[in-house]
Amino acid sequence: MSFSRAPRGLLLTACALTAALTLTACSGESTGRSGGGGDTKFVTGTGGIATVAKGERQAPNKLAGDTVDGGKLDVADLKGKVVVLNTWGSWCTPCRAEAPHFAKVSKELKPKGVEFVGINTRDAQKSTAAAFEENFGIAYPSLYDRFGSLILNGFPKGTLNPQGIPTTIVLDRDGKIAARALKALNEKELRSLVEPVLAEKATGQ
Repeated sequence: MSFSRAPRGLLLTACALTAALTLTACSGESTGRSGGGGDTKFVTGTGGIATVAKGERQAPNKLAGDTVDGGKLDVADLKGKVVVLNTWGSWCTPCRAEAPHFAKVSKELKPKGVEFVGINTRDAQKSTAAAFEENFGIAYPSLYDRFGSLILNGFPKGTLNPQGIPTTIVLDRDGKIAARALKALNEKELRSLVEPVLAEKATGQ
């Protein structure tokens, strides 16, 4: 279908998604208290790393769909574990810089009850994303979010939502958003983001 013949509503939706992702793609370091609007209850430290107090956290919206390797995944099924969500694209230079650290830390923390999940965006073909994962030794699954719908709609207003590529978000054992980093992370930074949440107990324990 040519753009000239495409329905107006479809064109507007596509343009809005493209503009949003273009503005946030491969963003640099960020600071401040903004987390998507609304009455935010998180604290942002230096380097764009933000945390939420345990009693004030919210769960993400539905994060489910096809994975880069052809499977299916629903992040809600991982409740009971600490989950590290990382938005990335093979086209993103900071994503390539942090990938070896994610490959290493994900393997080392998995026996401790930490699950890593990627959210791949703006790769036109799954094969391109799969090649990235193979090249960097990424063993954990990634949701294939070509047009960014999961990134844009998967996090409630006012929470620690993704605001760039890459963004890393940590969910606690109750499946709620606990921490976020708005930049590429090295191994030390990644561990410092995950380990405080890992040290917590799930509600009711």
